Amino acid sequence: MALFPLTSNFEGDFVLQLVAVDSENTMDEVAAAAAVHSVGRRVRARPDCIMRVRRQDATEFLPRTMKVSESGLKPTETIEIIWEPARH
Repeated sequence: MALFPLTSNFEGDFVLQLVAVDSENTMDEVAAAAAVHSVGRRVRARPDCIMRVRRQDATEFLPRTMKVSESGLKPTETIEIIWEPARH
């Protein structure tokens, strides 16, 4: 368990944020940590969607339960948090 800095590019936000997460956080926890800095400030909440994480400019999302330590992300690497419609 170690602090791990990532740069958050949150969909709908115009500000990149440096977010300190834990190396054992899942991608869902990373998305939630990034949301604290964007949602309700410059981005409206979308309760009908799930926040997903991917590397900057990637097309595939990282698995929601994948830990930061398993992701291959580098410190301060930029991730994108994208709204995905929830499947009911």
